[in-house]
Amino acid sequence: MSGRILACGGGGDFAALLLELSGSPRPRVCYLPTAAADDSALVVGFYERFVPLACDPFHVPLFGIPERPAERVASADVVLVSGGNTANMLAVWRVHGIDVALRETWERGAVLAGASAGANCWFEASVTDSFGPQLAGLEDGLGLLSGSFCPHYDGEELRRPVYTRLVSEGRLPPGIACDDDAAVLYEGTELGEVLATEPGASAYRVTPAGEEPLTARLV
Repeated sequence: MSGRILACGGGGDFAALLLELSGSPRPRVCYLPTAAADDSALVVGFYERFVPLACDPFHVPLFGIPERPAERVASADVVLVSGGNTANMLAVWRVHGIDVALRETWERGAVLAGASAGANCWFEASVTDSFGPQLAGLEDGLGLLSGSFCPHYDGEELRRPVYTRLVSEGRLPPGIACDDDAAVLYEGTELGEVLATEPGASAYRVTPAGEEPLTARLV
């Protein structure tokens, strides 16, 4: 039984939805700020958002001296991944076995989520600024979901032209692009629906033939 994955383009407050998706009256919510090198401001922001809610939030740092990180991730009902450097995050995760823990957690029915780098990671490939501001394709994702992903589709001027070009040239597999304030919700490995926290935000299916807008539901 695979769980759900909520991949966000950037921004948007989906906290309450994540708790609802977990199906638990008081879910354990794990925050992984690895992509931002465990930035303390992001960790504080996570607790400020989730402590008032009906959940048990905790974060798992991987810089410094980690303490049973894979085991702690595996105990979560919801795992929320920060934005930041996708490539660095994936490398650090693999050193500590977080990649395996995330797959096992998802396979037992947990909810995985994140925006930007925290969305790129679930797919086979993505568009990232991990290697510089010019953007590049990354084909080193966890591969829980097939195809590629592009965040910030309307929020950064280079995202759309770079992603559509990489897909049209066959350098990235076809996939999904999300505007800021929009997210795609997967039930297992199947795309369920597009959600948005702001009017006009949406997602697109991108293939070598072009892009197809997908209808979003405001939440």
